[in-house]
Amino acid sequence: MKVLDSFNLSEKVAVVTGGAGKYGYQIVEALAEAGATVYMASRNRENNVKRVEGLVNAGYKVNVLELDLENEESILSLCDTVYEREGRVDILVNNAVMRSMNGYTDTAENFDRSMRANATGLFVISRAFGDRMAKSGNGGSIINIGSYMGILGPDYSLYEGTDMCPNGAAGDYFFHKGGITNYTRFLASHYGRAGIRSNCIELGGLFNNQNPLFVERYNAKCPLGRMANDTDLKGLIVYLASDASLYMTGAIIPLDGGYSVK
Repeated sequence: MKVLDSFNLSEKVAVVTGGAGKYGYQIVEALAEAGATVYMASRNRENNVKRVEGLVNAGYKVNVLELDLENEESILSLCDTVYEREGRVDILVNNAVMRSMNGYTDTAENFDRSMRANATGLFVISRAFGDRMAKSGNGGSIINIGSYMGILGPDYSLYEGTDMCPNGAAGDYFFHKGGITNYTRFLASHYGRAGIRSNCIELGGLFNNQNPLFVERYNAKCPLGRMANDTDLKGLIVYLASDASLYMTGAIIPLDGGYSVK
């Protein structure tokens, strides 16, 4: 097989949680453009349908299903539905995140709700699809979407003089993004003998028309001098999803323009 052929996903089935956001849409678009049959699943099914309308009209194989990561039955139903339709799943991208907390001063109840979706939900969906992948004997790839906030603390100097982060950083986000980092290593170890790879991408800040003062400060701290754009994630997603990365597992990969190196 020639090297470029190893990136082809035309025989693969992918499940992406979330997908409507700027990073999430890149994931769906990249997998579809590489040839995969893609199922994107989230709580807001109607929003996802609208988001991928252009991809569907262009002939890409993108499907939308409903998923509530707070509900185990919803997660298991998603797994059953995709296997009933396709008979296989080769790629799981854990991308969805619930942002239930409004800063460090928010309630314990909202922290608990965040953990229900972002920790327990991650565990349940990874086990459901991971076990089915292992049983099939076809291998597979689990890609976890982390954040540089899972490996670094908050830098409050970025927000001074803006209306951003008025109640302190949301501690739940740092907690579960740190957790997804090491859980990636667990999954790599647990499923490795079944040929299932598990890797984590630690994303940097994505430009989304934030306060110009914040953007200027962020860019000054980033070696590449800018925030991520709407295509920066696509190449790495296809690499980790494809046979090009068959010998990579347990990797924690910063994709942050170098922000975390200093």
